[in-house]
Amino acid sequence: MQTEQIYAHFHPDEHRFVDKAAEWVARAEQHMVKLTDFLDPRQAFIVSALANRSRDIHIRFDGGHEHAERKRAFIAPDYRVLDKEDMGISLISVTSLDNKLKDLDHGDYMGSILAIGMKRDKVGDIYVTDQGCQFLVAIEVADYMRLNLQQVHRVHVQTTLLSLDQLEPAKTRLEEQSLSVASLRLDGIVSDVYHLSRAKILIPIKAGRCKVNWKQEEDPSKPLKAGDMVSLQGFGRFQVLEVEGVTKKGRYRVKIGKYV
Repeated sequence: MQTEQIYAHFHPDEHRFVDKAAEWVARAEQHMVKLTDFLDPRQAFIVSALANRSRDIHIRFDGGHEHAERKRAFIAPDYRVLDKEDMGISLISVTSLDNKLKDLDHGDYMGSILAIGMKRDKVGDIYVTDQGCQFLVAIEVADYMRLNLQQVHRVHVQTTLLSLDQLEPAKTRLEEQSLSVASLRLDGIVSDVYHLSRAKILIPIKAGRCKVNWKQEEDPSKPLKAGDMVSLQGFGRFQVLEVEGVTKKGRYRVKIGKYV
């Protein structure tokens, strides 16, 4: 399939990643293997979509545990057995003698990880608790992370390398909200969730800072449905849990789960 035909299926901002994924697939067809960095669900979908065009390769996805959101991919010729391949994932625990860790959230840890020069692609899922956090990381940068991550949001921390079987995934915490909205449009629901005017919401959406199901979405009128995952850069993310029905006045009752 020609490049232009492949691009037609993806957002323009995804074309660079599509090119990389297509190269990985092509190399696997030439009997080479590729272990990727951590991919979000949208990137994993793109890799799978391109790989499915070939009968000569297969992929293993692994994020360190069964329900991981972010995963590394091992792309290889179809004759290679992938079950025992080393996926290159380490587990790091962050703790502190200071009781202030209970006040930190996912963004605090992520910000501190990026501040020491780490790329987001090298980090998998992050699980935050009142006692600290555990996060999955590419094995090739694990020692660097362990030695250099010494502070999170002005709190001094200790980092320890653990085995993957010591992972304790924190349960996802959702703050449920019930909304009454005029329509299921993206801009209307996002403005209600984050208590911003419709005019203010249009700016980040049209600037490409909003994603629906991990795919960039610039159309404010896009209708949402139950199950959709929405993220707005700088504000967090939420999921449409249920569209409960229509009121007598023609408004939609929607249940939202906001990640906290």
